[in-house]
Amino acid sequence: MIIITFLERVVIQILLLFRNYNLSTKTLSMKYYLSFALASLMMIGTVSAQHANFGIKGGLNVYNVKDDNESNYDSKTGLHVGLFAHMHLNKQWALQPELLYSGQGAKFTTSGTESKLKLDYINIPLMLQYMFDNGFRIEAGPQVGFLVGAKTETNGTNVDVKDQLKGADFGLGLGLGYIHVPTGFGVDARYNFGLSNITEADNNKAMNRGFQLGVFYQFKHRD
Repeated sequence: MIIITFLERVVIQILLLFRNYNLSTKTLSMKYYLSFALASLMMIGTVSAQHANFGIKGGLNVYNVKDDNESNYDSKTGLHVGLFAHMHLNKQWALQPELLYSGQGAKFTTSGTESKLKLDYINIPLMLQYMFDNGFRIEAGPQVGFLVGAKTETNGTNVDVKDQLKGADFGLGLGLGYIHVPTGFGVDARYNFGLSNITEADNNKAMNRGFQLGVFYQFKHRD
């Protein structure tokens, strides 16, 4: 109950932050609708908290950016960390909303000089999971990400480029995991496939792509 209430408060704060964004009405409305839907799901989790398992997770990111100009980007490593609520729908199926900080981006070389694009997102995946009897899980679901920071780093100098990128990113996650039921500890792997353009540029379309490999701990696991 405490974790779900915390998740609701964070989502509400994200909604309030949109008031400071200089975005088109269409883009802003889409973000409000999606965020409202996610907040509603979390509130449903509050009502059904007796059927949910809560946990913490974190791990390694390996992200890149794919664009229409076929730019020569290289993968950049980062970290993700956050909270989740694992809600059983029945014996085999579960719904898992998450709230994650995610360090993303890419590396690129210009005139022989390597630079890093460092993107910081607050991601909210909503994963539908099928649970096997031996502790393994497969999952898929949508993800909305809110950009909270964006910089390029070249020779130790950082330049803020947040105004060149869109405030939200929409994608699809596919993954698998394993939980050791007696202890509540587990591991998971996920590929996040960006579906929306993250850049404000009119002559280019760029999307996030990335792998996540992590560990998690699920409190008071119930079957």
